[in-house]
Amino acid sequence: MTSEIAPHVILKEPELSFHPTRGGDRDIHPLRGLVKFGPYSSGLIPDPIRVATISPHGDKNRLFGFMKELSNSYRFTERRDYLVDWPGFNNVFGVRVASAPKLCHIELDEALDAAVTGEQAHIVLAERLIRAIQQLEARRHEFDILFIYLPQKWSLGFVGKTDDFDLHDHLKAATAARAIPLQIVREDKALTYPDRASVMWRIGLAIYAKAGGIPWKLADAEPDTAYIGISYALRSSDVEKPRFVTCCSQVFDSEGSGLEFVAYDAHEVQVQRDNPFLSQTEMFRVMTRSMDLYQRRHAGRSPKRVMVHKTTEFKRDEVKGALEALHLCEAVDLIQVVESTGWRGASLSGKSKAAAYPIARGSVVNLNHQEALLWLHGNVAGINPSGNYFKGARSTPTPLRLIRHAGHGPWDEVARATLALSKMNWNNDALYDPLPVTLGYAHALARIVKRMPGLGSLPYQFRFFM
Repeated sequence: MTSEIAPHVILKEPELSFHPTRGGDRDIHPLRGLVKFGPYSSGLIPDPIRVATISPHGDKNRLFGFMKELSNSYRFTERRDYLVDWPGFNNVFGVRVASAPKLCHIELDEALDAAVTGEQAHIVLAERLIRAIQQLEARRHEFDILFIYLPQKWSLGFVGKTDDFDLHDHLKAATAARAIPLQIVREDKALTYPDRASVMWRIGLAIYAKAGGIPWKLADAEPDTAYIGISYALRSSDVEKPRFVTCCSQVFDSEGSGLEFVAYDAHEVQVQRDNPFLSQTEMFRVMTRSMDLYQRRHAGRSPKRVMVHKTTEFKRDEVKGALEALHLCEAVDLIQVVESTGWRGASLSGKSKAAAYPIARGSVVNLNHQEALLWLHGNVAGINPSGNYFKGARSTPTPLRLIRHAGHGPWDEVARATLALSKMNWNNDALYDPLPVTLGYAHALARIVKRMPGLGSLPYQFRFFM
């Protein structure tokens, strides 16, 4: 027996595209690319983006002041090896942010401050905010995005002490059901955060995407390929048992853009250690609906290749259901993505001497025909003049373990797609996420939709859930 493993390969950092026809408008750095080239969907978003607001008593002008900040320019003071200066919203995205008409701004009553106390604080706060959202729903045609300002004095109402409550997800579920894009503005994370460039990049990207814009796409995409992320959320039904599952499937095309998703309550489910597994019929159903979503966006064409990500294993019935639904596709990869592994990787310089920077992002180790390791987190060259960038600059990077339950061929193609999809979160200003967007978005969607009272049969636009 040998302790040696297969030699590793290092995949090139994926480039992003910032224009649909100008092939040279590309960069590996999303923020640098936006400053140099502008967004991918430049000229396609209505100008201005109109903002409605809900704010605490006496704080309306504070929220208006924050909106005005978006047009200012700021130099960054943190994440010096990654951030770039913020030149102003209009200079980045080519559109302005403006206040919606007067009746689209609600200032809550002063008595709410005293009411947001004790164990019922989250219930009181949520009910009052939902009533305000309902008021604005009648004027939906007059604004594009809703800002809700949450000051620190209401922090007791952000989470419930005894139940599964999260104010952020509760409000997102309420606004998504009404097709209202929502931007929550926290006092501690937005209004008083010291690095204003960092705040403006995060909020600015979110605003543009929620208004329907596309900041960037993948530059070197495999054509006629669909990427699907599946996630489940357990929730209690109105009766004591059984629990049932909300299943979310987010579909991305070959360029990594996916603006819609499907969600429904699945019933033929086995729950093992809090992990739901679908029957063959249910998996066939979710894959069929996912393909319908892809075909709607591609003139009725089916993809030649489909790659499906989920964090739990694919049971035999799930594999059968997926392959049955995707039988017209030339290639199908069912990939389990495992975050927690016992593996570590180090970069050596010279004779077994640790290098100054960790293992390169994009490193792939082929364990066998069914498993491989992929480092989404690691050192990246070309992000700054120093030549090295290690996000977070701490700890030893751990890899994802990719397990193939269906499909064949070299691991490079699966790993390359997974690496690229880690850069497609438009609700984040980071270079990459710890998971591909197929799973990151699907997890967020499942967390929110399980709080919605009912799920419709039509696809949902993801911008209402960001």
